[in-house]
Amino acid sequence: MAGKRSAAERKAFYGRIDPLHMAPLWETFHELVTPEPVTPCVPSHWAYERVRPHLMEAGRLISAKEAERRVLILENPALRGQASITLSLYAGLQLVLPGETAPCHRHSQSALRLIIEGSGAYTSVNGEPAYMEKGDFIITGAWSWHDHGNDTSEPVVWLDGLDVPLVRFFDASFFERFPEESHPRQRPAGDNAARYGANMMPVGERPHGGHSPVFRYPYARSREALEQMRRLEEWDTHHALKMEFINPADGGPVMPTISAFLQLLPQGFATAPYRSTDGTVYTVIEGRGESIIGDTTIAWRPGDVFVVPSWYSAWHRGLEESVLFSFSDRGVQEKLGLWKERKE
Repeated sequence: MAGKRSAAERKAFYGRIDPLHMAPLWETFHELVTPEPVTPCVPSHWAYERVRPHLMEAGRLISAKEAERRVLILENPALRGQASITLSLYAGLQLVLPGETAPCHRHSQSALRLIIEGSGAYTSVNGEPAYMEKGDFIITGAWSWHDHGNDTSEPVVWLDGLDVPLVRFFDASFFERFPEESHPRQRPAGDNAARYGANMMPVGERPHGGHSPVFRYPYARSREALEQMRRLEEWDTHHALKMEFINPADGGPVMPTISAFLQLLPQGFATAPYRSTDGTVYTVIEGRGESIIGDTTIAWRPGDVFVVPSWYSAWHRGLEESVLFSFSDRGVQEKLGLWKERKE
C-alpha cells in the first residue's frame, strides 16, 4: 500500500510541477546518462546509380540560381525531416549543370565537398577558384565567401558535408549573400596551396578561423601519398591504410568541427571490427567492397555514400582495391574531451 500510495503521490507531484516547466530528473536519468553511447541514427546506404537519375531530374526542375544550392539531402532514415545524416552532420549531393553558376554566399556552417562526377568545374573561395577533378577534396571554412560554376560541357556532382545540425544546436547560424552572383577573382587558382601547402607560410601572416588555409586537396596528390605509405607502412588491422587531411597551420583537423580521412583497402583485405563515438559518413572513390555495420551489410561501389552511426561496430572489406573518403565530427569531440574508440 505504501508503494502504491507513493507512486500516486509522485504522479500528483509531477502534475503540480509540470505547469512550472519542471520535470523530475530521477524519471529520466538513466536515459540521459547512459553506460555507453546510444544514438537514434541507423546505418544507411545511398547507391549512386539509384540516386543519380533523381539528381538529374532535379536539374530539369530547378536551376542552380533559383535553388541557391541544388542539393538532394541524404537524410538518415531515423532522422527524417531534420536534414541530418548523423545528429551533428549534414550530407547531400549537389549538381551544377554546364553553364550554371551557384550564387556566392557565406554562412556560419563549415562545408566540404568530395567530387564524385565531372571535371573542370570550380568552387571559388574568397575570390580564388579551385578547379575540380574526380576525387578532389575541397573545403569552405565557416564565413568564407564561395560560389560554384561549371564552364564545361558535362554535369558535375559532388558530396556536400556540413556541420548544419551542430550549428543549429548552438543556435549560432548566420547567412549572407554576396551583392554579385560571383565573387570577383582576387587570386589565381592554386594560390592557397603555394602559400600554405609546402609547410611554409608568408612571414607575418596568420590564418584565422580555425580551418585550413589550404582549401583544395587534389586527389592525385592524396592518392600518391597513399601509394607511398603502402610501400613504407604496415597495414593497420582496423583501418588498413588510413590518413587524415590536416590543417597545415596547426596540424589539426581541416576544420574545427569536421575531420576528414582517406582510406586504402587492398583487394581482399578485411578490417577488424572497430567502433568510435564519431558517427562517420563514407564515400567510395575507387573499387567495390562491403561493410558490416552492426547487423547491416552494405555492398558499395564508386559514388556510393553510407554512414556508420556513433558506437556501431563496423568493418570493411575490399572486393577490389578500394579507396574510401570519410568525414566525421571527431575533431570537435576531441577538443571537448569526448571522443573514444574501441578496437575489437
